[in-house]
Amino acid sequence: MPGSSAHAAGRGRPADITAAGWGWRYAGRRAPAVRDVTFTIEPGQRVLLLGASGAGKSTLLAGIAGLLGGADEGDQTGMLLVDGARPETQRGRVGLVLQDPDAGVVLSKVGDDVAFGCENLGVPASDIPVRVAEALEAVGLDVPLDRATKALSGGQKQRLALAGVLAMRPGVLLLDEPTANLDPEGVREVRAAVEHAVAETGATLVVIEHRTEVWADLMDRVIVVGAEGGLLADGPPTEVFARVGDDLAAAGVWVPGRPIDLPVLAPARVDAEPALAASGLSVSRDRRSIVRAGLEVHVPRGAATGIVGPNGAGKSTLALTLAGLLPEAAGEVLAAPQLAGRSGRRPSRWTSRELLTRIGTVFQEPEHQFLASTVRDELAIGPRSRGVAAADVEVIVDELLERLHLAPLALANPFTLSGGQKRRLSVATVLADAPPVIVLDEPTFGQDRRGWVELVALLQSEIAAGTTVVAVTHDDDVLRHLGAHRIDLGLPVTAGAAS
Repeated sequence: MPGSSAHAAGRGRPADITAAGWGWRYAGRRAPAVRDVTFTIEPGQRVLLLGASGAGKSTLLAGIAGLLGGADEGDQTGMLLVDGARPETQRGRVGLVLQDPDAGVVLSKVGDDVAFGCENLGVPASDIPVRVAEALEAVGLDVPLDRATKALSGGQKQRLALAGVLAMRPGVLLLDEPTANLDPEGVREVRAAVEHAVAETGATLVVIEHRTEVWADLMDRVIVVGAEGGLLADGPPTEVFARVGDDLAAAGVWVPGRPIDLPVLAPARVDAEPALAASGLSVSRDRRSIVRAGLEVHVPRGAATGIVGPNGAGKSTLALTLAGLLPEAAGEVLAAPQLAGRSGRRPSRWTSRELLTRIGTVFQEPEHQFLASTVRDELAIGPRSRGVAAADVEVIVDELLERLHLAPLALANPFTLSGGQKRRLSVATVLADAPPVIVLDEPTFGQDRRGWVELVALLQSEIAAGTTVVAVTHDDDVLRHLGAHRIDLGLPVTAGAAS
């Protein structure tokens, strides 16, 4: 509790961060990922770090955490210091939490996972239990120490990752889109946990997050990184958003309270002919552990369908089953007769080539579908494999590069892109194949305002052209703008999905 001896003992000395003309260019890239950034963050400040996708926010955070490596990894300009020293020398002073809840889990039990960082820092064994207990209390994760980490929800896993960092008592807490993959309840959990944790520890806080409305009232400062270098704005949140809100929105920053200038499609007709349908469907990753059972699924043809529900409800598993990439555990997914392959109407029995030309899938992790060494070649893989003429392939690729603001990165390696850029590329690779059905898992996560609008507008144009779109998402605005029919997995496991 605040004021208690445990509270005082749990505090680390908050650190300051100084950047002076700092920049970083990754090896193999012509342009710097971030350049000419100058600021001083005082000890204990709470900073919301904003900027368009690709402006270098995550690179800056990695620099503060001392994770960018040496000269073989890239070139640094200017100066970046934590407590007056190079970040890579400040082991244990900086804690970093990433956006993927599963990425932060190391060990199989909650207590062991929280203790892991302390053990690596050489904290005396007798001190670790107290640190673990304080950290779990600070993030509000009240579960047994022997609870299996795999049994935690997405929000709980993010709080676990936060606790593991806090147990090391860092002077700086860095959060890189910590709520990007979470359902609304998980977002509330993590936001509350961070607020409580910084109040308890006094640590300096820097958060990257496109959901500005979630974090703005917790912060006493906003720093906006410019895509062309330098800072677009720096000051208190209300002052910055009021003074340059229009400019920031135009640059791709999500400004609280700004409406989205995009039409809303008419609601999908749920009685329309289905592109995909199933009755009594059970889904599983391994055909042994049933994730959902008894699902009644109707995906209207030429319209959008959203798969919604809390983290862990089986949304991605259902999407992969509808896409034919996982076999049904019970029941059958049937495609419309017009989509039938040589082996019938069940996508799970189609060949990879039949799937390629009928159902395109965008995975939750974009990296899982990249094959080429450049963005341009990545976009060309599908059309080339279908025998599209070379000249037409170039037209398809150029159009997608322009529409999704990837043209300047055409020769970049896909794995060096920012998270938002990777997501746009993964969506574009599927659209390049022009399949009649597209299944997307969290298509807009990590997107700045401009990227979000372009992606949703692109999906709207696909629907207008007769494409069936299935989207797993926590973003209600996506479903509203697409006029989506919903399959709600927020129901008990044995119940059918709501229409």
